[in-house]
Formats: sequence, structure tokens, C-alpha cells
Amino acid sequence: MSRRTPALIAAAVLLPLALTACSTPEGDEPTGNKAAAKSDGFPYTVTNCGVTTTFKAPPKRVVTMNQHVTEIMLELGLTKSLVGTAYLDDKVLPKYEKDYASVPVIAKEYPSYEQVLATNPDFVYGGYASAFAAGDGRGREALKKSGIETRLNTESCAKADTPMETLYEEVREVGRTFGVTDRAEAWIKQAEADNAATAEKLKDLKALPVFVYDSGDKTAFTAGGKGIGNELIKRAGGTNVFADLDKSFGDASWENVVARMPEAIVIYDYGSTTVEQKKKRLLTDPALADVPAIKNKRFAVMPLSDAVLGVRVPAAVEKLAAQLHPAATTS
Repeated sequence: MSRRTPALIAAAVLLPLALTACSTPEGDEPTGNKAAAKSDGFPYTVTNCGVTTTFKAPPKRVVTMNQHVTEIMLELGLTKSLVGTAYLDDKVLPKYEKDYASVPVIAKEYPSYEQVLATNPDFVYGGYASAFAAGDGRGREALKKSGIETRLNTESCAKADTPMETLYEEVREVGRTFGVTDRAEAWIKQAEADNAATAEKLKDLKALPVFVYDSGDKTAFTAGGKGIGNELIKRAGGTNVFADLDKSFGDASWENVVARMPEAIVIYDYGSTTVEQKKKRLLTDPALADVPAIKNKRFAVMPLSDAVLGVRVPAAVEKLAAQLHPAATTS
């Protein structure tokens, strides 16, 4: 999982998070042009993961890297702005399939710098810090020198422990960048309502200790206390047993998994290793035999694309809650 290795995540979380978003008129423009720019919300200046950009107009030729940012663009009705996309973790949601099929896939995983340039983009939107790996030639500074603006999904640099608000701000800033503020705010309003409805169903329940199994053999690659994965568990009526891991994803020893006695295990579903293979690895490990979740074979499953900062999150909270607390969510 090169896009989410601990080293990359650790580097990403050290970046400052600035969620400021303001319109900045340009003093040299004639009065008429200035009024038009103001009425359209441009120029728009935003600071994203330490990079400040002023947009005089919405980007027109966009490349997305990583599924969750692609789906943000599709949800906001920005398909026609996309000239290329790359790197799915699983499958786009059925509601996006038609629009997604209309966008050229320029690489199965991350494209090379040359592949990005070949699409003649004016904007690149990356989901993980590894999307802008400088060593691969796709650094944000290098793209800027080629006249290409960039955005990194803010889960990769957020410091504040308010990941749902970070999600709302992510959608809000993308909406502002592309001049579709009304669509962004409508999505946020619905997301808030959906989250409130799930919270109401779970309000009287005791939280269930949960261990996330992403991958790993010698160690367990799991969800830490930062990022939307931890928030998903909390809002779905669980407690992440590795919430003290100060990053979005990280490695934990199997000894610690045993010591923390999770009562349920959430398996992230993606890639070439199937859910059944992951279950078998857990169920046949004698060191885990006394873990309550293993003894009771209590598993929940989430697509990886549900567990990152994107527009799937409110529905993912409800789906996970239904697996952890079926009686409460079906009544």
C-alpha cells in the first residue's frame, strides 16, 4: 500500500492545516471586471496543506489521483472538468459509474509526470500525500512550475481532531474552487442531517471496542486516532482500540491487538487480498485465539474507499453502525 505507508502519512501530518478560504479582489482590474469577479466568487484564495493559491476562475482541465477525490468531483457535478483520472481502490459507486466511464483513465495507479502533462491539465487533485511524491516527479512545486495548480485532500495534513468538520471544509473548498458553492453546501447540509439521524439511533448504546484490520502479517496495519477512519468508528457506535496511534494509518503489534481485546474487527476491503483471506489469516492465528472478536467471529467489512475523507463517509457511518449494532439500526 505505497500510497498510505507510515512514512508518507507521518510526513503528511506534519504539514500545517489551514482551512481559510476568502475572496481576494485584484486591485489592478477595471471596476466592471472587479464587480463581475466578485459576483462569481473569484478571485478566490485558499491555503491547502501549506500551499496558497489564488484562482481567478475555476480550473477547466483537471486530473484526479485517488478514488475519494475523484468521487468528490463527480458528486459536485464536475465531470466535464475532468480530463484524466487515476488510482481506484475498488469501484466507484453505481451512481457515478456513467460519469466515471466518460473520463480517461491515464494510469491504473499513479501516473508519471509525463502522463500527467500529456493531458494538458491546469489543476491536479490528489487524495494521498503520495499522489504528489516529489521523488516520482509529481511534487506540487514541480507541477506549479509547469503552470499546474494543485490540491491535496486535507486528511493528509489535518492536525485538528475534528475530521467530520475537515470533510465538510474539504467539500466546501472544492466547491468554491470550481464555482459550485451551492452544490457543496447542499451536500454538506444533507451530510449533517444523515449523521444526526445515525447518532440518534445510537445515542443510548454502549460503544463497542473495535480493531481495524487493513492488512499486514508481521504487524497489523490499522486505523489510528487521526483521520476519518477513527471518526467513522466513533460515530458508528464503536471505540477504536488504537485511537492512541497519532496518525490516520499505522502499524500495531499483534501483542497489542491481543492486549486491547477488541470485541469486533472491521476489515478494509480492497486490493488483491480478499476479505475471506483476511478473515482466515485472523481466525487461524493461534496468538489471537482469546481475542473476543475472534472467539465470536464478529467481523464488519468496509470498502477502503468508505474509510477515507470523501463523500461516502455519512453513508459509511450508517452502514458500519448497522454491522456493529444491527438491533439498534433496524428498529
